[in-house]
This record gives sequence, C-alpha cells and structure tokens, in this order.
Amino acid sequence: MNIYSNEQKLFFTLHTKHTTYQMMVDEYGFLLHLYYGRKTSGTMEYLLSFADRGFSGNPSCVGADRTYSMDALPQELPCQGTGDYRSPSIVILNSDGSYGCDFRYKGYLSRKGKYALKKLPAVYADEEEAETLEIYLEDTVSNVQVTLLYGVLPELDIITRSAQITNAGFGKIYLEKAQAACLDFVNGDFDLISFYGRHAMERNFQRTPVVHGAQVIGSRRGTSSHQYNPMLILADKETTEDAGSCYAMSFVFSGSFKGEVEWDQYNQTRALLGLSDELFSYPLLEGETFIIPEVVLSYSRDGLAKLSQNLHKCIRNHLCRGSYQTGRRPVLLNSWEASYFDFNGESIFQLAKDAAELGIDMIVMDDGWFGKRDDDNSGLGDWYVNEDKLGESLGALIQKINGIGLKFGLWFEPESVNEDSDLFRMHPDWALRTPNRLPVRARNQLLLDFSRKEVVDYIFGQVCNVLDQGNIEYVKWDLNRSLCDFYSNAASNQGRVMYDYVLGVYDFLERLIKRYPKILIEGCSGGGGRFDAGMFYYTPQIWCSDNTDAIDRVRIQFGTSFGYPISVVGSHVSAVPNHQTGRLTPFHTRGVVAMAGTFGYELDPKSLSEEEKREIKEQIGEYRQYADLIQEGLYYRLTNPLTEKVGAWEFISEDLSRVLVNAVVLQIHGNMPVNYVRLKGLKENCIYREQKSGRTYASNALMECGILIPNEMGDYQAYQMYFELVNEVNNG
Repeated sequence: MNIYSNEQKLFFTLHTKHTTYQMMVDEYGFLLHLYYGRKTSGTMEYLLSFADRGFSGNPSCVGADRTYSMDALPQELPCQGTGDYRSPSIVILNSDGSYGCDFRYKGYLSRKGKYALKKLPAVYADEEEAETLEIYLEDTVSNVQVTLLYGVLPELDIITRSAQITNAGFGKIYLEKAQAACLDFVNGDFDLISFYGRHAMERNFQRTPVVHGAQVIGSRRGTSSHQYNPMLILADKETTEDAGSCYAMSFVFSGSFKGEVEWDQYNQTRALLGLSDELFSYPLLEGETFIIPEVVLSYSRDGLAKLSQNLHKCIRNHLCRGSYQTGRRPVLLNSWEASYFDFNGESIFQLAKDAAELGIDMIVMDDGWFGKRDDDNSGLGDWYVNEDKLGESLGALIQKINGIGLKFGLWFEPESVNEDSDLFRMHPDWALRTPNRLPVRARNQLLLDFSRKEVVDYIFGQVCNVLDQGNIEYVKWDLNRSLCDFYSNAASNQGRVMYDYVLGVYDFLERLIKRYPKILIEGCSGGGGRFDAGMFYYTPQIWCSDNTDAIDRVRIQFGTSFGYPISVVGSHVSAVPNHQTGRLTPFHTRGVVAMAGTFGYELDPKSLSEEEKREIKEQIGEYRQYADLIQEGLYYRLTNPLTEKVGAWEFISEDLSRVLVNAVVLQIHGNMPVNYVRLKGLKENCIYREQKSGRTYASNALMECGILIPNEMGDYQAYQMYFELVNEVNNG
C-alpha cells in the first residue's frame, strides 16, 4: 500500500517511489497540509507554528485562542469565509445570498486503482498501478459536501488531485471559484517557471522569483490558450536541470484556467491551479454535483529533467489512449502550405503521388474541401464535401490515394461557423452571441454553442457522414479563434457556459474515438492554442505551433518539453523561405528539428530540387530508425536555446544502450569559439560508439566534457549523432 492513515490522530500519508505527501485532520476538523517533497517517514505536524497573528481571524471553535488562524495555517482546501485572506480554492455563493463555506472532516476511503471523472479527462491506471484516497468534508451550515480525490501512481512519482462539490442542502447555490489543487508550503524560497506566448510563438520559458503578493497566469479565452500554458513549476532557487527540488502542477482541462502563486506575509507560499473564476458562476440545485477537473502533481529532488520525465511518462502512458498511444505515427504531408485553398481532387492526388515517391505514409487534405469554402470567410459549419471543387467524390479520391499505398487524412474545424454558411442561415441561435450586441468576430468566424447537446449532436452527425465516405485514417481537429461572447441561448445561467462548452467538446471527441477507434486525431488550435493535458486524453498528438520555422521551433519545442512528451508534439519540415518568418534554414536542420516530434512535411514536393528529395528519403529512413527512441526514450535538454549559441537535446533508451543527440547552431560569427555539448544520463564508466563516424567515446567524458559541435560555414547548421553502448565496463 502507498496510502497510509493513522486512525487515532487522523494523518494521511501518500507515498510514491521517491516522494511523500502528508496531511492531517486537527482537533477542530480542519484538513491541514503538512508536507510534500522527498520521501520520508514519520509525521510532520511539528512544522506547524502557532502565534497571535495580528488582524488574522480566529474561527469560533477555538474559543479565546488567538494563536490559531486559518490565515497562517497550510491547508488542503482553503475556502473563502474562514478567516483566511490568502487566495482560496473554493468560493461559494449560498442559497441565502451569503458568501462563505467552512468545510470540516467527515471521513475517508482508500482503495486500489485510480479514480475516474465523469465527462472529464483524467489520468488512468490499472488497479495494480495506482491507489485512490477519498476524503469527505462538509459545511454543516449549508450542507454542501466535498469529496477530495487523490490518485497515487507510485512508480511515476505522480499524485493527482480533483474534487467533487455536492449541494446536499436546500436551495440553489453558486460555485464561483473552483481550484483542483493547492500546495501550501510553510517555508521555502522559490522561483516560478511558467510558459507564456502568442499565436505562432507558444510556450516560452520564463523563470521569475516568487515575490510577496500573488503572481497569476491563466486564460480568459475559453481555451487553455497560446498566451499561457496550464502548467507551472515551483523550483528552489538553486535548482537546475540536473539537481535541486522542484514541483510541477499540470491542469487536465482545455478551457479557461487560473494558476496562482502567492508568497504571504509570513513567507509561506501557496500555489493554486484550477478553473478561471472570471465569468464563472456555476449553479448547483439541490442534489447536484460539480466535478473540478484534476491537476497532475509531481516532485523531483533531481532537477527539472527528472520532473519533466515524470510528466512525460504520465501523459504518454496514462492520459493518451488508443492504438497511437505508443504506436509509431505515420509520416504525413499536409496540403496546407503546398496549396492553401487552391486545390482540387486531381491536384491532391498528384500531391499524394509525389509524396509516395518520397516514402511518405499519408496525405492530409487541409482546409477548403467542404461547403462553399475557397477562402477563410465562408463555409465553416457546412460539413459536406464540395464535389464540384474536387471534381469527384471524396470516396473516389481516397480510393485512388489508397491505391498508390498512401493513407488519407482530413482537416475539420467542428466548433466554428461562418455567418456566410447554410448552417448559420438555418440556426443563427446556435452561435455564441450576446443579445442585442454585434458579435466579436475572429478570422471572420463565430463559435457554435457546444454547451448545447443538440448543436454537438448535429455537427457530430455531419462529421460522421463525411468520415463514413472512405478509409479516412487521420483527423486534424482545429479551432482558429478564442471564445469571447460567452452567452448561450439555451442556458438559464451564463456563468456555466465556459465550463459546459468544454464538456461539449469532450463529449464530441469521446464519441468520435469510440466510433472510429483506429483514426489518429491530431488536436490543433491555430497551432498550440489548446496544448494541454486534457486534450491528450482524446488527441494523442497536437500541432505544436502554426510557426514551422525551424529556429523558432527549437525555442517553442524547448518550452513545450518541460511538461509534455515528444510523442505528442506535432512537428513538420516546411519550405523555405519559411511562410511565417521568411527565414532560410538548411533542409537538414529542418529535419533534425522536426524529428523532435511526430514528424511530417508542410511543402509542395514539386518545388524541391533532386537533392532535397533525396534528403527527404534519408530523413524518413532515419526517423523510422529512431522513432521508438524519440517517442519512448528519456528526454534531456542539453542546452538552453534562449541563452546559449547551440540548441541541443537528447533521447536515451530506458536501458541506456541507445542515445540520439541533436544540436542546432543558433549563432554564427567570424572566428567562432568551439562549442561543446555535454551528454546526460549515460551509463557511467562505459564506452559508446557513434554510428556515422565509428568513433568510440568514454561515457564519463561525454558527460563531463561533452561532444564537439563543428564550426561550419553557413547559418543554422544542425547535427544528429547516434550512439550505442559498446562495453558495459571500461577497464582502460
């Protein structure tokens, strides 16, 4: 067992392979957080301190004891209304119009296996791989009940947190803030690592000191967003990639979110992650239950690399599902940058023939195949094949493409609608629009009200009608705008629309993967605008960014790697000059960068030279050789491309016998100094042979001094070196 409880003093201890998480119920029934960190034994209540904290309130149950205040005690579920003036996890508007809640302990249950969440994505595990702890709390005045859910995956050093809020009282209440996880530290001096960005430049690494006050990241956009990713890290000041303590919190949800880190008046740190409380006021009638999406927690005392590897294994093996959870992804060619909207069936077939000659596995027909869609101003919502444009049926086109040995994939944007569409003319009320106001458009489109079942059902039926027309083996699910007009014609309370919208998206995707279990679904939202742990439950890969520039991608994929495995990162080789930046980058470099992902192409083969076509064939061969290592190996960041002249990363097999090192030179100058990159994670005191050169290296030297990165003429040269373990022991 990895969950321990002390019946006499009501301590709860969660153990993973290398970590311990502990809490206790005190004499007043409050559930206090005691400890999260390296694995330890014993109880940690000695960490609690009590003093007369001026202007910090004291609950009535403590009588005249001025030393007891929720404003200074670490808690598992801090609530508004208990005298704690720090950021709360829960805010409730009661049926009598008052704010406040006061949850006290009522009981617990522990069991084998990992809890699941109704209608929501969640980490899953076999019964022998995980355990669940449920702790029951209640507000005896309002009769609102809370079930705190803890999932423990000991081998991965992963703990998950969720909660269920039930209105067991009389009258309607409103849940106005709901954070899934709270980490309260009574001491420590932390840095906050977060990942900010914009469209075409997502998940930029940012490390800032935690200072007095609240530091907030989040999204008001109805999606997890390009601007901030719903994953954060708290790290000790001295923590590096390879040493030091650090904590990760990753939200398994794809809508608006809020992350808060607060260093309080007593130098205590509180970190919260959960739903955004802006435009959120969720009604609960008598007997109804609200489920807060879960947060994945992990701790490492061996630096950021180990923390990332914990998250990678969890997402890859316990969130992604289906045949493509670990299976090799097809190398695909997407039609978008090859032809944009200007194509027909014959040109797509010609693109497929060109792709087949290069050894590519799949052709994907992107935007423009449906409705009256020759630009991005019309047609969204009309999911029927434009056979006049194609010049043939979709089924006939797919048959021809399958006939030359290629798989076929298709692009959709099911959540969006153009006002110039048959669907909008029939059902204008199906779009999210604020009454008596002109809509806020983005990309000249609106969003369908996926909080309404009839809307989801209709679009699902249309999409299925298309998917049933042929052997479609891949779907790219896109969303090219943020939500703004949070108003549903069908909702009596608008404070629930943002949350229910995401449930509608999840319902659609769940039905889709059940009906078409062999289809590979790739998520996308203008690239990485909905790149979060929740979506990976349905889409085992996500288009990392609309920016395909290899040098920008080195930085984007660097930030992405802190929370997400390489196997979920959609990354392709594109043409030059790059369509987003105009940059000229060597073909080899573009291939090396794209191999830090699912790998594919965004270009027109007809525009390539014979030398470039030869390179594609070589790249595909190399990718297939290394695919299992790239997708399932341990990932190490070898340099920081934001501050160093070389961007480098490494994949190493779990048994440490195979190593793939990748490096891109980001700066070139006259009379350049020599660059060396240190390898990581090798088996010590061993010999490794580099495949292309045949040269052997001592593992300790590679980790201590590094490997030489050549100085060659020309911008952005890249190098890929594959090593295999030769001798277990070096006696030289």
